[in-house]
Amino acid sequence: MSPPRVISIHVGKVTPLGTEGVPSGFVKHAITGPVNVAPLGLLGDEQADRRVHGGPDKAVYGYGASHYAAWRQEYPQHSSLLVPGGLGENLAIEDMTEADLCVGDIHGIGTTRLQVCQPRQPCFKFALRFNDTAMPKAMIRNGRSGWYYRVLTPGVISPGDQVVLAERPNPSFPFTRLVEFTIPGKATRADWERMTKTPGLAQNWRQRAVKILARRSPD
Repeated sequence: MSPPRVISIHVGKVTPLGTEGVPSGFVKHAITGPVNVAPLGLLGDEQADRRVHGGPDKAVYGYGASHYAAWRQEYPQHSSLLVPGGLGENLAIEDMTEADLCVGDIHGIGTTRLQVCQPRQPCFKFALRFNDTAMPKAMIRNGRSGWYYRVLTPGVISPGDQVVLAERPNPSFPFTRLVEFTIPGKATRADWERMTKTPGLAQNWRQRAVKILARRSPD
């Protein structure tokens, strides 16, 4: 099989979102040529609130393009928005989903090296984008979260670039398992202990694991 490919690249400026005009970089547009990727993300991509969006462990958002067919089937009223880029991803990737990943995977894309470090945990802006409070809950329920990359090697990515698995430091930690932990109560003490030692995992997940272990008695 051929490696997965980036079918489209998307960036967005901070603009008012929803009827309340909340500042957000959710709405993105496709770019046709190469894009520079810096440690904090793609050139031209913006986030309104860097406390919860962006940063080194949310530098680039990847999403499996094949998921859009299921979204359109479940939410036909939003079909016009449920196309690559519609969920705010930077890289729409064909032939790759969460099930193809392990936590900490390192991908070579163009001249960059990117590391899979955490799933998306949708916030209220997801609901504002679609004017539908069911959408964030659906992403958590269905596990079609997408994944955030950390930039290990800045460089250039172009539409059509292959996504090549360069390293897999945690082959026994499927990314889908981490996605499950976005649902409260899914992770055991052993899971949290494992997360404190998992190379490549996002810092906020590590910190969360340490805090949870500090206040929990052994299972």
